[in-house]
Amino acid sequence: MRSQDYDRLFLSPPHLGRHELNYVHKAIEDNWVAPAGPNITGFEGDICQAAGMAHAVALTSGTAAIHLGLILLGVGPGDEVLCPSFTFVATANPVLYLGATPVFVDSEADTWNLCPERLREAIVARLALGKKPKALILVHLYGMPARLPEILALAQEFDIPILEDAAEALGSRFEGQPLGSFGAVGVFSFNGNKILTTSGGGALVTNDATLAQRARFLATQAKDHAPHYQHSEVGYNYRLSNLLAGIGRGQMELLDERVKRRREIFAWYQKHLAGRPGLTVALAPEPAGSRSNRWLTTILLNQPEADSDAPLATPETLRLHLETHNIESRPLWKPLHLQPLFATAPMYGGEVCADLFARGLCLPSGTAMTEADLRRVAEAVREVL
Repeated sequence: MRSQDYDRLFLSPPHLGRHELNYVHKAIEDNWVAPAGPNITGFEGDICQAAGMAHAVALTSGTAAIHLGLILLGVGPGDEVLCPSFTFVATANPVLYLGATPVFVDSEADTWNLCPERLREAIVARLALGKKPKALILVHLYGMPARLPEILALAQEFDIPILEDAAEALGSRFEGQPLGSFGAVGVFSFNGNKILTTSGGGALVTNDATLAQRARFLATQAKDHAPHYQHSEVGYNYRLSNLLAGIGRGQMELLDERVKRRREIFAWYQKHLAGRPGLTVALAPEPAGSRSNRWLTTILLNQPEADSDAPLATPETLRLHLETHNIESRPLWKPLHLQPLFATAPMYGGEVCADLFARGLCLPSGTAMTEADLRRVAEAVREVL
């Protein structure tokens, strides 16, 4: 059938319930639509509860949260910041905003997150050059917990503060502790494609009251305490509006339900695509006592055996075939060290994340997907394989 005969299946669309309307209607009725109001306070409290942190600052995006988080950790011009290469560009762009240099580190093959061995190599090499990294950005890719014990131990050994980018990992846990709560500063995203959304939005979390107060100050144009508008340093217009925070309040009521459904979708793909030649449903099994929110279900395509007559399927041929069925899919993140923007940045390793990018694809994983939607995707995948 032609692609136009089907409704479009998107990769990870927003999924709203009726909870959000209650908070949004109340904000409009009370005329609380500006970047202040009770929804902001309530949403930040909800985030604190979900993240297990004492303070949350609701912001316009996860990128804004990373930017402010790096400022709070003292990153400035000429500094170096350790960062995974295998991540979305928003993880590293704020490093450039501050005139600092990202130092990229390869992934390990199990969780696809920072490789502790490569991380140690990078730290030792930078120290030998007289350049102690100012901070470490730790990402939990696709909601999968990174190898936290080894990474946290390295950060402590070399006295490097951690900014934990949990933009994709709201609702994920490591040994019972929410991701986003392991660093000096944690970051979440509420972009339209995340597990919960405020249309566009993000949050910074911390247990340090002084850091939280500083983040709010910088996010509201760094206005000095005065009856008039007086400013002694650069500030930013990064505060989330009370109206969008109302959407967030309703969404937060659904967090457990949304995580449960994403995990069900991952398990469905695993079951129904199992045994398909040349295909692996990733990621690796979760560490004992841990839980991934399985934000996106991802697959890896493998080369056929040398003596096999099977045709070579690539992520791009599969993606284009899915498009003929009006199904959206997406390659895995292109490693940042392979991006023109970061061509001159230091890189340690690179083979693992480059291989993942060459072989990987994200499948539709939205929580509103039906059984029929999932079967439609699986059938289209089987046609190629």
